[in-house]
Parts: sequence; structure tokens; C-alpha cells
Amino acid sequence: MNSTAECNINSTEGFIDGKKCATQRTLVIINCALNAPLILISISGNTLVVAAMIKTPRFRSSSMVMLLSLAVSDLLVGLISQPFFVASELTKNTLLEKLSEMIEFILCGISLCTMTAISVDRFMAVQYPMRYQSAIITRPRVTYASITVIWIVNVSSLGLYLWHWPTYFGIMAVCLFACLTLSTFSYVKIYLIVRQHLIQIRAQEMAASQGISEGQTTNLLRNKRSAINTFIFYIVMILCYIPILISIGLSSISYKDWTEAWHMAETVAFFNSSINPLLYCWRLRDLRAAVMKVSKQFFCKKKDEG
Repeated sequence: MNSTAECNINSTEGFIDGKKCATQRTLVIINCALNAPLILISISGNTLVVAAMIKTPRFRSSSMVMLLSLAVSDLLVGLISQPFFVASELTKNTLLEKLSEMIEFILCGISLCTMTAISVDRFMAVQYPMRYQSAIITRPRVTYASITVIWIVNVSSLGLYLWHWPTYFGIMAVCLFACLTLSTFSYVKIYLIVRQHLIQIRAQEMAASQGISEGQTTNLLRNKRSAINTFIFYIVMILCYIPILISIGLSSISYKDWTEAWHMAETVAFFNSSINPLLYCWRLRDLRAAVMKVSKQFFCKKKDEG
């Protein structure tokens, strides 16, 4: 029995139940009202980012390809996950709720795994700059293979969810902890490495005693900027995901008592898909220029057709 039906039955039992039903209806309205603009922002923003990356040949570095995968997953959130979520909220249909949860888990898993892969990639670029630069041929293959594995594993996990969802949640919790630990380790190491090299640069010892060339210094500063950008993306994602992580823990104790909190947490998680395109354009100047170019081409084409 869905929550709306329960609400109608329980409301006859007293004022408290009636007040609870009114609160639930209010939360549903707020959820749908918030998701409506988020869907539009997510679809339009991520579509522009994906188009700009595909049309610009210079966006072929491993981190940018992974960022493209992240933008695609965010685009699917706006196209598929959020509409299913809004429909399930309005209808309280059990099948729609299950479909919404499954799609959301898959796409959120892809986003988190991709962000972890980006953090490891940035760590490798800073920790082993010479090897990283020399692996021109093998690096793209590793990048595409990693992205493919991330998508296949997360989509395949749907079978485990359908078979035994408590086991799925247990494995998901372990994978989540592993991703957060690996990303945190990578960024801490990046910070320590960059700080050490910056001290060397300021002391002007890299050429004489440390043997660091001007090219290496340039690569270090470039990798530092890239690491800072991806760290910002990572922190924003974690902040958006914290409520849903808490809700998962609470729902595992008593799902019935925390259903509405879970749904509000899902909306906060959806914010990440809408915020990411804005973050990309803010932090990545070349991508911002490419997005502006694609936008102008689109509007000029529409104007000519009109």
C-alpha cells in the first residue's frame, strides 16, 4: 500500500495523523517544485558541456574524457532519473518508485566512481609527471577502458539489487567507503607533493640542486590547477551526497519512518547534476569558451531558421 493510501486511512484516526499527512503532501509538492527547474538546468547545461567537449578536438586528455563521462551521467540524471522521481512522487506508484531508485543508484554510482578515477588520474600526473607525459599511447586506452568498466559494473549491479537489495546496499556501502578513502588519499598526496615542489620553486633550487627543468615546473603548475579544479568538483559532489548517505543509513534501520527524509535527500543529490556544468564553466576557461561557442552556434542556427 502506498503512502497516499496510508495517509487517507490514518487521517481518520486523529489530528496527529492528519497533520502528518499534510506534512507529507507538502514535502511532495516541494520535491516536485524543486526538481522541475533542476531538470531543465541539468539537461540544458550538460548538453552544452557534452557538445562542447565532443566538438573540440583538444579536449582529449584523460581527465577531460573522464569529465565527459561525468557530464553524460549528469545528463542522464536530468533526462531519466529526475522525471521518474517526480512521477513516482506524484503517483506514489510502487513500480515507478523502484525504477526511480534503480536508475538513481546506477547513475550516482557512475558519477562517484568516475570522480574517484579522476582523483587517481590527477595524483598520477603529479606523483609521476615524467611517466605520465610519456604514456601518450597507452593512457587513452586505459582511460576508455576504465570508463567502460565503471559503466558496465554499475549497470550490472542492477541484477544484484533485484536479487537481494540488502546485499546490494551492503556492497554499495563498502564501495562508497573505498571511493571516498581513495579520493581523499589522492588529494592529500597531491597537496603534499605540490607544496613540496612549490617550496623548491620559491627557493630557486630546482635547476641547480633538484634538477627540475622549466618544462617540469610548467607541467607541475598545470597539474596543480587541474587537481584544484577536480578537488572542487569532488567536494561539491560529497556535499550534495551527504544527505542521501545519511538517509541510506537511517532507512536501513527503519525505512518507513524515514521515507520522506530519503526523498528530500534525493532532491539534494540531484542538485549536483545541475551545479556541475556551472562549475565546469567557472573553473575551466577553455571549456567555458567552447560552451559559449556552441551556444552561439545553436542560437544563430535557430535565428536563421526562424
